[in-house]
Amino acid sequence: MINKIDLAPLVGASLEVMAQDAKAQRGERPFVFSNLKTGEGLATIIAFIRERGML
Repeated sequence: MINKIDLAPLVGASLEVMAQDAKAQRGERPFVFSNLKTGEGLATIIAFIRERGML
């Protein structure tokens, strides 16, 4: 989970670069961008946890 994506533009970070880096490091393993303050990405996170049987 890559959280606080709303702050990326404020610190000069690129979500596209973050996605490339995450794919390079994680390979086929999933990741999701989120902003839990607004709920963006939360449904994806919850679905992942439910599908993996952790909740």
